[in-house]
Amino acid sequence: MKQVLLVFLGGGIGSALRYAIGRIFNTSSAGYPWGTFSVNIIGSLLIGVFMGIALKNNNLSENQTLLLVTGLCGGFTTFSAFAYENQQFLKEGDLTSFAIYTLGSLSLGILAVFLGLVISKIF
Repeated sequence: MKQVLLVFLGGGIGSALRYAIGRIFNTSSAGYPWGTFSVNIIGSLLIGVFMGIALKNNNLSENQTLLLVTGLCGGFTTFSAFAYENQQFLKEGDLTSFAIYTLGSLSLGILAVFLGLVISKIF
């Protein structure tokens, strides 16, 4: 039960942070979902850092990993919003934005995880 509560707590914090960033950056005047893009890249970086620290000499307990990775990062990042925003680009016939957003999110997200793992070696 404690583990479920840790995931719940981390997820709530991550979701609230995602909401706040989305409110700031996902404006109709921006024309591009910068908030979602940002949280997914930052979340990928954080997952890399947290997992790197967790895997390095078991520096994070299972409970800490559940709180930070499964809860916080899981609640912070959002595949569903990413998918919906891409559907909107396709619906509007904006194939350029669709391609840039999809390829940028995937490639930068994966690179951010690798960078996070490299950063974790410093700790």
